[in-house]
Amino acid sequence: MATVGLDLSEFSREMLKNTDDFKVGIIVSNWNSDITQPLAKGAMDVFALAGISDIIKLHVPGSFELPLAANMLFDRHSRIDGIVVIGNVIQGETKHFDFVCQGLTQGIMDVMLKFNKPISFCVLTDLNRQQSIDRSGGKHGNKGVECAVALLQMIKLQKEL
Repeated sequence: MATVGLDLSEFSREMLKNTDDFKVGIIVSNWNSDITQPLAKGAMDVFALAGISDIIKLHVPGSFELPLAANMLFDRHSRIDGIVVIGNVIQGETKHFDFVCQGLTQGIMDVMLKFNKPISFCVLTDLNRQQSIDRSGGKHGNKGVECAVALLQMIKLQKEL
């Protein structure tokens, strides 16, 4: 694995400049909350460092509900510049993992293209719980941090174009 032993959550504060007027959403799955809550905290920490105060935070039951919640958020709050969706799906013994991952991935892409606004995909799709722990504040950093930074970069790009 290319990321073994690497904390990939390092970023330059330069990436957060001129983002304090952004309006963002964060949607967090309650399923596997021991994983999703640290991811959400990582994203919220980035938004705080960036000086962003206009944040709408929602919770949904599971990862499969993330696309619908993102669609509702963009539909009802047109001022939102972008959204981070946070979830965790761990491989099990059945095909449920495949169906959930495929549906939510396609759903998020559809919503992003429908509204022409960025959604940062912070859904861990791991083979086991340890991999999720490693990516939600463990030895591989916090993907919530990485996704929040990516979202701010995409909002910047959209505003520049």
